[in-house]
Order: sequence, then C-alpha cells, then structure tokens
Amino acid sequence: MKKVLFTATVDSHILQFHIPYLKWFKEQGYEVHVVTNGDEKIPYCDIKHKISFQRSPIKIDNIKAIFKLKKIIEEEKFDIIHCHTPMGSVVTRLAAKNARKKYKTKVIYTAHGFHFFKGAPLLNWIIFYPIEKYLSKYTDCLITINEEDYNLAKSKFKAKRIELVNGVGVDKSKFDFKMSDKEKHELRKNLGLKDDDFVLIQVGELNKNKNQIMTINAMKTIVEKKENIKLLIVGKGKLKDYYIQKIKEYHLEDNIYILGFRKDIPQLLKLSDCLISTSKREGLPVNLIEAAMSDLPIIATNCRGNRDIARKVVEVDKIKELCDNINICTKSKNLYTCKDIDKYKIENIMKKMGVIYSNEKQNSVSFKK
Repeated sequence: MKKVLFTATVDSHILQFHIPYLKWFKEQGYEVHVVTNGDEKIPYCDIKHKISFQRSPIKIDNIKAIFKLKKIIEEEKFDIIHCHTPMGSVVTRLAAKNARKKYKTKVIYTAHGFHFFKGAPLLNWIIFYPIEKYLSKYTDCLITINEEDYNLAKSKFKAKRIELVNGVGVDKSKFDFKMSDKEKHELRKNLGLKDDDFVLIQVGELNKNKNQIMTINAMKTIVEKKENIKLLIVGKGKLKDYYIQKIKEYHLEDNIYILGFRKDIPQLLKLSDCLISTSKREGLPVNLIEAAMSDLPIIATNCRGNRDIARKVVEVDKIKELCDNINICTKSKNLYTCKDIDKYKIENIMKKMGVIYSNEKQNSVSFKK
C-alpha cells in the first residue's frame, strides 16, 4: 500500500490547514500517517505518531526527535513525506535523508513564511537562513507561499524543485453569503455596536508580531475626531491583559472591544466596514484572504505576505499614516480593494498541489476537493 506522512510541530497546524489534503490521499488509496508533538485525533489519519518536536532550535528534544522519526521512516518506507512548520521540517528532513536514497521517498516542504525576510532581525538570518539553505539540498520540492520567499529560495536554495503556491487554500463558500439588515443590526447590538458605527476589525493572535498595539494607538487619535469608530479585536494571546490596560489608559473602553476566540468570523467580517492588519511579518495571511472574500476593504502594513494581497499598505508602526488611511476609508472604501483573490480559493490551490504530488510520484490522478 502507498503511504504518505505529514509532519508538523503541533496538532493545530495540521487541523487548521491540511485536513483536505489528508482526505484526498485517503481517497487515492494511501495509508495516511501524521507526526506531531500532540495527542489530538486527526481526521483521515490512519496512524498518528507522537514525537517531542520543540519550536526552539536549541532544544535537546529535537535531536532525540530526529532519531525517533528516522526509525519510523525506515520502518514505514513512505512514498511521500510532506513536512510543515520550521522545526518540524528541520527534524523531518534530517530524519529522511537516508530514505530519499534508499527508498526513493520524496520529501516536500512547505515554508509557511521563512523566519528571515526583508527587515527581519539579524539573529534570524544568522540562525535560520544557514539551516534552511543547508536542508534545501535534502528537499525534493520546496513550496513557498509568497513572492518574497519564492524569489529568495529560487536564487539561494538548492532544492530539486521550488514552487510558489498561494497558501493552503480558503473555502470561499463560507464567506459567499449576505447578511440582512436585521441580522446585521442584531449582531451589532449584541456586541454593543450601533448601526451607524464605522467598525474596524482585526483578527489574529494577540502578540508582538500581529502588533495590535499599533491600531490601539491609532484609535486614540482617531476617536478624538470620530467618536463612532469602533474596533473589534478578535483573537486570544499573551498580550490580552496588556492591551486591556492600554485601552483603559486611553479611555477607549467604549470604542475598542477585545472579543477573544470566535467561531463566527464570517459573520463578524460581514458586519464590519474595514479589516486592519498591522503585522510586522506574515507568511500569507488567511485573515486578509477571508476579508477579501467577504468584499471587505483592507488596510494592511507593508510586510511580506500582506503586500501579496492588499493593494493599499502602510508602513509598520507609522501611526499617523494608519490614521490617515482609516479616515480616508470611512469616505472611500473602494480605494482599499484587494488583488486577484481567486488564486487563493481552496479548489485552485488543491489543483496545483495535485500537480506537485503527481510530479513527485508520477501520479496522473486528478486532484480534487
């Protein structure tokens, strides 16, 4: 029986992004294996292996993980191994070195955003760039998800093939609906919003990279002139208490709402007037893609990933520039549209991944959702 292995540091990565691909392999007759450091049950997975991947490159557990994974790979003799997440892919490619020669196992690596990028800290380049460059020669196909990473990989790395695939795919049908005025009114009312409020929404983990503090600081200035501007911050993270403190300090409790984790993102996007992203770096931001599929205007920072999608970008931490663009958007939303969004649809991504998988195993079966 043909066998495929997906690896990632954590279960959530597989669960959030790769279930449609596990399903496809099952339908094509593959025995599907998954390796992570977690205990979650993974749909369409025949055999789940737990290995203590660690996110830090200096953890001794990653050395142990290489030998454990190497043993699994030697025993199972996989046809294809598809690895994800930085340390998950480092461990996997080192563990699979012999299998590539001995069993002709094909190793595919999707880089969901290199840690080194234009403007990244020097330490990121010192640590991660040499590792990725070295391991590229043990990679049959390196998949990048944004233009900046693709261009760098093409010029610097030695993978057998280097491909640009526009993310993992987003199901547009989840956002292809209209909310009635009544539904929008009720949801806004439940959130403490009025019908005439101009609502900004920011979706993502509450951390330094997502940089929500930039928007909070901008709101301090904007609200002085436009009291009916409201900001919904959706997500959870370690900076929640810090953001709450700042909101109180700025007396913005009536204008900024931290909603935590939500399962109704499509509905929240539909009731909003503009999505904000103030990230310092991105791989390919799903939140921007989802907003675009909801026909929502976007104001995003000029960082890798964001500029692949948003037509209008502002510089990171330039508060006045963000304020100016928000004020313009309140009058002219059409200035903040996105680039071609169809290429991010899951059916189009899956077709391209089908070609990649087929090329690696000379498999002519069509790849469909």
